[in-house]
Amino acid sequence: MPYLIDGHNLIGALPDIELDDPNDEAELIIRLRGFVARKRTKCTVIFDHGLPGGASRMSSRSVTVIFASARHTNADALLARRIGNIRDVKGWTVVSSDQAIVACARDRRMRHISAQAFARELQRGDEASDADHEDEKPAPSQNDVDEFMGLFGADEAEE
Repeated sequence: MPYLIDGHNLIGALPDIELDDPNDEAELIIRLRGFVARKRTKCTVIFDHGLPGGASRMSSRSVTVIFASARHTNADALLARRIGNIRDVKGWTVVSSDQAIVACARDRRMRHISAQAFARELQRGDEASDADHEDEKPAPSQNDVDEFMGLFGADEAEE
């Protein structure tokens, strides 16, 4: 099930990405790439204030990134237009806490999830991914530990 995401709305719901960070969009896109890979789905994320507006080079096969042109439109208008144009309304989920966007999704009988709830899902996925990677790290052998302690002062640590 693909997702249509209100980008800056989602960033505002994440505790570890700040809207005033110049790399906030890139950080979110990296997280979304991991999310869609784990879920085997796709997403379209729309941000305000792109120069120029339109599809971004940050897009990939699974994550489409669109910036609303600051001159001609905004993310909310693009989201509303996309919601109106989606044919498979039962197949998509809209991610936003903006009441106007949620109302558009509701009018089309589309699934929607708040930015806060989706942020929690993203964070759970990040934590699970970190735990998976920790399991992949081999434990050091006793010989490795002894060698390390010999090189870096095992005697000093005992005192």
